[in-house]
Amino acid sequence: MKIFYAVQATGNGHISRAMQLMPYLKQYGEVDVFLSGANATLQADLPVKYRSNGLSLFYSTCGGLDFKRMWNDNSILRAHREAKDLPIDQYDVIINDFDYITAKACKLKNKASIQFGHQASFLSRHTPRPDKTNFFGEMVLKHYAKASNYLGLHFKRYDDFIQPPIIKTAIVNADVTNKGHVTVYLPAYQKHCLEKMLVSMTDIHFHWFLHGTKSIEKIGNITYYPVDNHMFNESLISCEGLITGGGFETPAEALFLQKKLISIPIQSQYEQQCNAAALARLGVKTMTSAKGETFKEEVYKWLNAPALQYKQEANNIPATLEYLFHQMRPEQLIVA
Repeated sequence: MKIFYAVQATGNGHISRAMQLMPYLKQYGEVDVFLSGANATLQADLPVKYRSNGLSLFYSTCGGLDFKRMWNDNSILRAHREAKDLPIDQYDVIINDFDYITAKACKLKNKASIQFGHQASFLSRHTPRPDKTNFFGEMVLKHYAKASNYLGLHFKRYDDFIQPPIIKTAIVNADVTNKGHVTVYLPAYQKHCLEKMLVSMTDIHFHWFLHGTKSIEKIGNITYYPVDNHMFNESLISCEGLITGGGFETPAEALFLQKKLISIPIQSQYEQQCNAAALARLGVKTMTSAKGETFKEEVYKWLNAPALQYKQEANNIPATLEYLFHQMRPEQLIVA
């Protein structure tokens, strides 16, 4: 069996999930990866056969989206040309983790596909949303990467086609400790946005995973780390708590380890706003910004509060893929 696996590379979460899935996927056949996107910093240890800049999100310096760069760097015409040239007709199964080009190619060539990933969960009206929904955001989640069928991932089983998160083996098998530091991973915030505030909390030791950092460097109460999967896992497993964005994989791992967690979704990023709403329902502390004295006060309150009792369920990957390949057989799919 030849498997085409489209992986969104507009952030690190999709790549991390794909690396965890890959050994299991290879048991079903030959896997070729299409990496689509231009805003991931994690090294993709994947059998990448096709590569595109795709349609990517880019962040402003301090917690928002860079709409100007998205307008300048993304090209629908280029994406359509690439979709036309993408040789998906050579494959038996097409798995799409929220890539527009692959979805467009399937439509042009009348090929069935399965959207498998976090965004697929938003096809359900039961999946949590913020109090104020966003019409454009809803349209993106539901129509950006349309597929013939959907298998979603989320913090809870909100619907019958939604499964728990893919948790990395290193996290599942971890010997969890607490060395007292706070791990920080906020890819939408550059160094100058947060450094002064973190430095002012002199009694807290921060492990800050920061894009552009080349090597580990400790200055005062902050240890700066490059964005590295292994080092991040070690820091998360041994931390007191995690401050991160409104993504999916990283908060899920923190919840699995039962670490304290603050989620700060990227401003105007609707999916992250939805994730924050789901986390808030679980009792996780969510904030709108990592700037200002209010942030500092809330961090101290958070550290002094009792730990969250929620234990995240991990995905049974063999069972999930068995369902995907045998219950969602390609010949039974309805082309979108």
